[in-house]
Order: sequence, then structure tokens, then C-alpha cells
Amino acid sequence: MRIAITGGAGFLGAALTRRLLADGEVGVGGASPEPIGEVLVADLAPPPADVAADPRVRALTGDLVDLAAEIASADVVLHLAGVVSGAAEADFDLGMRANLDALRALLDAIRHGGTAPVLVFSSSLAVYGADPAIGPVGVVDDDTLPRPQSSYGVQKFIGEQLVADCTRRGFVRGRTVRLMTVSVRPGAPNAAASSFLSGIVREPLAGLRAACPVPPDTPIALSSPAKTIEGLLTAVRVSDEEWGSRTAVNLPALTTTPREMVAALARIAGQEVADRVDWTDDPAVMAIVGSWPSTFRTPRAARLGLTPVPDFDAIVEEHLATIRPAGPRGGAG
Repeated sequence: MRIAITGGAGFLGAALTRRLLADGEVGVGGASPEPIGEVLVADLAPPPADVAADPRVRALTGDLVDLAAEIASADVVLHLAGVVSGAAEADFDLGMRANLDALRALLDAIRHGGTAPVLVFSSSLAVYGADPAIGPVGVVDDDTLPRPQSSYGVQKFIGEQLVADCTRRGFVRGRTVRLMTVSVRPGAPNAAASSFLSGIVREPLAGLRAACPVPPDTPIALSSPAKTIEGLLTAVRVSDEEWGSRTAVNLPALTTTPREMVAALARIAGQEVADRVDWTDDPAVMAIVGSWPSTFRTPRAARLGLTPVPDFDAIVEEHLATIRPAGPRGGAG
């Protein structure tokens, strides 16, 4: 079994690779589990040292357009690569190349290879937006019409349609999952408009101040890293019949607010830690994040056995377990 993960050097790609290597086997498309012989980790940067050290990992470093033919030879392709919302909005050409041209090159390589692998495409809640002529999105269910209000959202929605059409034609067995904002992401902040939703937990726990650029009661849809990885792996495992429609599956979300997030941080790590959050105002960030829906009904995901994280306390606990696997909890500074 050969698995390719694009964007594999990033936080989510590396975490997904670690999970697959730890499991050692995976069932694909409803089939019985098979041992994982090789994981191709494709990205502009090399994978983390612990991932690269595993003998089953082969790093493919470079532009995805140039690596597409080699990636296409895998039995399973998890396509996570792309540039995030803020970067795609700031640089239109970069967003189009990373989020559309790379996907098109990958699908073309798969089509010409003729192997029809299971391809999991990571889309985003950014495909939904508040159309100025229509008004707020409201509650999103599995049939809500996407109306993206950012270049990133448009690029992701186009990508969904490309994967669906290639699936219809039999080139791939495509499964698109729309990811919620993932919190807490470790490491340095990235260019995503939603990056602060990790920063207001991660930085205070590290003894640093963090800025929240949106009003405290702004509703937000979130998921944890573990729940997100489980959603991606479920898309790999289930049969075509269980997956059902070629349209995207919305992963389950926790609806919360920055105020509730910081309150959870205070309960678990102490008020001194929570007080390191500064409430600022950035209209550019709010224009993007505020257009995204915050409440989801996801019966299709539920039928696949996927559930949302119960509360933000659980997300903080998950992050603490990652950064302090053997250490004590509490208001560390």
C-alpha cells in the first residue's frame, strides 16, 4: 500500500502521516486493512525530522505541479497542499497556482496513469459566505449552496467541482471533505485569517501575549486536530456506497466564540494565562472570518460515525497533552 500526502510537511499533513505510520495499516474504500509499505510526503519543504526518519517515508520536495506524476502512482492520495485564506487573498496568482493549478496537474497525472486511486481533497468552510445581496448564511446543512466571498473560498469550491467531475468520469474515487478551522495548531502563526484562533491559546500557554482581532462574541466553527484527522481517514476507509454523493462532506463543528475560548483557557490553565490575550480590532481579518458560517448541521458526517468535539475545554486539553505529554496541568507561565 502506497499513500501520498501533499502538504505533508505542514502541521496537519505531518500529524496525519504520524497517525498512519503508527496505525501501520489502513483499509481503503471499504476493503480490508493492508500494511502501509510507503508514504510519499510531498511539499515545498522537507518533512519534520521524526517523520523523515521512518523508513517507510519518502520525501518528495518541490512544486506539486512538477511532482504530480510521481504522486499519481499512489494507491491513496490525500491532497492537503495549498495556500491559506489570508495568503490567497493577498496574492491572487499565488492562490490560483497553489490551490487550483496544482490540483489540476495532479488530477491530469492520475487520469493519464489510469489507476483511479482514492483521492481525498481537503476543502474548507470558506466555500460558504455571506453574499452582500442576500445576507447572513445562517445554519449550514449538507445541501446549503456555497457562496464563497474570498479568493480562497472560490478556489476551494472550484477544486471540489473538478474532483467531483473526475470521479463521475471514473478517473479517481474522489472524496471531498470541508474542514472546519482547526484549533489548536502548534508552531508559528501562519497566513490564515483564522490563525488567531490557535494563537490565543498557543501563545498564552507559552508565556506570550496574543491578539484576538475580532470581537469577543464573534461566533466561530472549530474542530480539533484529532477530529480533523479522523474525518480525513474516514474518507479514505469507507466504501463508495457509504460515501454516497460526489458532493463534499462538511465535517462536524463546535460553535463557540473567542470569549468562550479564553474562558476555557482560564478554567484549565489559570486566569493569569488567559489574561495574556489582547482584544484588538482588525477589519481585514473580520471581513473574511465574519463572512464564514458558524453553525453546522452535519447528518451525512454523522452517518459516517463522525462527531464534533464536545466543547473547547476538550480542545485545550488535547493541545496540552500534545505539548506536555508527561507534564502537569495548571496555570504555568
